[in-house]
Amino acid sequence: MTNTPSDPTATAAALPGRPPVTDLATWQAARDELLVREKAHTHEGDAIAAARRRLPMVEFDGTVEVVGPDGPVPFLDLFEGRDELVVYKHMWYDGAPHQGQCEGCTTTAWHLKDAVYLNARGVSFAVVTTGPWDEVADFVEFMGYTQPWYSVRDVAGPAGGDMGYLTSYLRDGDRVFLTYSTTGRGTERANGSLGLLDMTPYGRGEAWEDKPDGWPEGNVPCWSWRSDADGNASWGPTSRPVPQWTRPDATPVQTLGRHGPHH
Repeated sequence: MTNTPSDPTATAAALPGRPPVTDLATWQAARDELLVREKAHTHEGDAIAAARRRLPMVEFDGTVEVVGPDGPVPFLDLFEGRDELVVYKHMWYDGAPHQGQCEGCTTTAWHLKDAVYLNARGVSFAVVTTGPWDEVADFVEFMGYTQPWYSVRDVAGPAGGDMGYLTSYLRDGDRVFLTYSTTGRGTERANGSLGLLDMTPYGRGEAWEDKPDGWPEGNVPCWSWRSDADGNASWGPTSRPVPQWTRPDATPVQTLGRHGPHH
């Protein structure tokens, strides 16, 4: 049995930086009101997805070579015989140690380790980056990534190009087409943790979020991207991308590598 406080306002006053306490009926009414907005958001997302399916596409040379664990292979191989392909384009800093690679890309790739459901729907998944393959291979082994990675160093056009993007491709026999591309916050859909954090009282804990007065102050996005060994958000000299702290060889470090903060 749940005890309901006789004076919710008084209880809330004793809980600074937390949602006000109320009875279940009042909570349900507020929840139902928000649900109307959530459903509208969902339906608008469906409409955007429908428009996305109606975008034109760009054909390019699918025989262009990328480099993977078996050496140079045509981009067509990334489809693994399927007709659709999703690729995450991981930023890369040449010569940087593991902890010096892009924290945002490292975190995104960490959430994309299992493509079983995509494969079951006829969609393949791969990660590409501009790093030299020997460096990339060491990083992939260290992180324990299970999805295929390829180097697109010096590869121009839709198969390579700028990094930090999610891209979609379609294959028709030996013909290959770019159908969709997004970057910035458009890549958030690949990071399921962000969506779950958005459902929590304090959200992502980032400075840009709209929060009630008295809520814990937010930090820059490195809160979920990069931290020190104690979990403090930091681009400091002993920080590294958050997913790396789960790896056996991830120890405190004294350098970020050859690049500075990346926002």
